[in-house]
Amino acid sequence: MISNWEIVIRLILSSIIGGSIGIEREISKRPAGLRTHILVSVGSTLIMLVSKYGFENLADPARLAAQVVSGIGFLGAGTILRTGDNVKGLTTAASLWVCAGIGLAVGTGYYLGAIITTAIVLISLMSLGFLEDRVFINNYKMIEIICIERPGLIGSIGTVLGDYYITIKDIKIMNIDLGDEDDNLRIDLKIKVPTNLEMASVFETLYNIKGVTKIIYDGNQR
Repeated sequence: MISNWEIVIRLILSSIIGGSIGIEREISKRPAGLRTHILVSVGSTLIMLVSKYGFENLADPARLAAQVVSGIGFLGAGTILRTGDNVKGLTTAASLWVCAGIGLAVGTGYYLGAIITTAIVLISLMSLGFLEDRVFINNYKMIEIICIERPGLIGSIGTVLGDYYITIKDIKIMNIDLGDEDDNLRIDLKIKVPTNLEMASVFETLYNIKGVTKIIYDGNQR
């Protein structure tokens, strides 16, 4: 049996490591942030401690650990959102899964593996995301739509883009004041356009949507 101080150290280290990953997710405004990652990491560490030392020689430590690995999938699934052909939250779900693994590693005293894994995860989340944006920037286009707010407007725009097999990677919606009596919206869309798609027909169809007043595509009004 390990000492009480060793138990305290493992739980605190696990919370610090899990929290460092959670902070990155929090900054990125993902559904699972600081607290969630700390809870997953510390909970996994505690389960491993109980598995290894709570039952003395009466249990196989791997049995409870295996349940953590499979059970964390339910929590990860809650962070995944699907809208049409777009799926968001896979990276956060993966970070929760690896956080559970890190917690298990700390719980069993495998500090080096836990720390190195945390470093790799943080580098992947922070640096590689920036690299992806730089490398694949030409695959995405920006379209800005000015429109008059009405029920079902966003759905109509999404339907038109979907009909042309245009994938929406990101969307931002904000109210703007154009000096009239209408409630105006500005919708910024980051989209991936199929190769050889004639965008003129897309713009024409978008303008046919009730409420759409102006379209700016890659900095040019259409």
